[in-house]
Amino acid sequence: MKWYQTHPSRERGMLYACLAVFGLVLLFPMRSEAYAGPGAGFAVLSSFWTLFVAFLYSAYAFISWPFRHLFRLLRHRKAYGNAQIKRAVILGFDGMDPELANRFMGEGKLPNLAKLREHGTFRKLRTTFPAISPVAWSTFMTGVNPGKHNIYDFLARDLSNYLPFLSSVEIRAPKRSFRIGKYTIPLGKPQMKGMRHGTPFWHWLGKAGIFCSVIRVPVTFPPEKFPGVLLSGMCVPDLKGSQGTFCLCTTRGHTDAFREGGVRVPIERAGSVCRSYIPGPEDPLAGGSGSELRVSFEIRPDPGKNRARITVDSESFSVQVGEYSDWISVKFKAGLGFNARGICRFYLKEVSPEVEVYVTPVNIDPGKPDLPISHPVTYSIYLAKLFGPYATLGLAEDTWALNEKVLDDKAFLAQCYANHEDRERMFFDALEKTRQGLCACVFDTTDRVQHMFWRYLEEDHPAARDVPRDQRPNVIEDLYCRMDALVGRVMKQINDQTLLD
Repeated sequence: MKWYQTHPSRERGMLYACLAVFGLVLLFPMRSEAYAGPGAGFAVLSSFWTLFVAFLYSAYAFISWPFRHLFRLLRHRKAYGNAQIKRAVILGFDGMDPELANRFMGEGKLPNLAKLREHGTFRKLRTTFPAISPVAWSTFMTGVNPGKHNIYDFLARDLSNYLPFLSSVEIRAPKRSFRIGKYTIPLGKPQMKGMRHGTPFWHWLGKAGIFCSVIRVPVTFPPEKFPGVLLSGMCVPDLKGSQGTFCLCTTRGHTDAFREGGVRVPIERAGSVCRSYIPGPEDPLAGGSGSELRVSFEIRPDPGKNRARITVDSESFSVQVGEYSDWISVKFKAGLGFNARGICRFYLKEVSPEVEVYVTPVNIDPGKPDLPISHPVTYSIYLAKLFGPYATLGLAEDTWALNEKVLDDKAFLAQCYANHEDRERMFFDALEKTRQGLCACVFDTTDRVQHMFWRYLEEDHPAARDVPRDQRPNVIEDLYCRMDALVGRVMKQINDQTLLD
């Protein structure tokens, strides 16, 4: 936009050229390729219907491009005409403590944040009541207090039966259904109602003609339409509809239930082969009977090499003890063409004498989402095509598995930073493509890691009394240094026309 604003005669010439090209396309049609959205190329999806709709949308986008381009030019000229900056970049670090940050800056460990402090503003802000993430971030985006945006906690209660549900969204089964033999066929889609009130500030920017890229800001599920792209963050459920239900598949005969967040699943031995399953969502054809869908998998342990080969459907992969697999696609089949698709990772805990495998909560597949997790829906697909599968669960770092000692510190941190690296790739892609407007991204690794490792900062914390003071890892200090390095990378990619918050 800056090039056009500083060269009005060239802008007119560019417009005339666009109209001339459009006329030539109508008179002499040629084979061409189109794209929809800011870099979101034409994504080839699994179903014919989705492919057909995407084709029609791409054709529409190509044909209407000159008119849309002209309209955007006019709006952008008005929006950016008196602007002091061309781009605003917001980096959110969920739960980052200002006192710790100030201490580490004073010790010279956070040079990039210290530089921002020197050239900008660094102050403690008053938070919301209660001071928890979904409430605070809802106020951040809407500018109103909890009494107006309606988010008071992670959970709310259903007034008809007092059962809890996710505070940001209410998901109910379709109103109507009919029975065919043993099947209950739902008519229509599930009912999904956003519970957060208020208008996020990027909606107002969009109405003013300013494009926005919003990555993983909490309480943005279900995604709302606005002139920009958005990937939902905290409060996106897993495929079971929970905030994250892991499973521990084991040959041990324990039957004790976990206090929260997970289930034990037996592994059955059959010679050299072990068999188990991943519990999935409730069967939509079972008429609310509570029966769940399952995906079976096989494990072939190799104790001599301390690894195992796991087969899920037609996909087979090897994993070492103490390591995670890549994201694996799983498909829960209900019959009559009703399927639920997700992704999960396997962590091999042990192959001898017992066999144990931890399976992450089954995330909504970003490449084939069964629930909307982005706006437009093609944005999550675009990111999956560009970077591969990634965590979509709002609370993707499995704190419950660490609490239950299913994961140790090392395994939990490996999971956290793998998700964080995916988030960085998405953010820098958005930063590159959002040359003007708003680019906002929230990194919540700071929240998860501090929740679980604050015990090492306190002298007499009950969860760390068995670890001598001189042997406690500097997990939180290392975390802040990682975030400082991220800030430094961003500072290198922006200019004096960009505001960094």
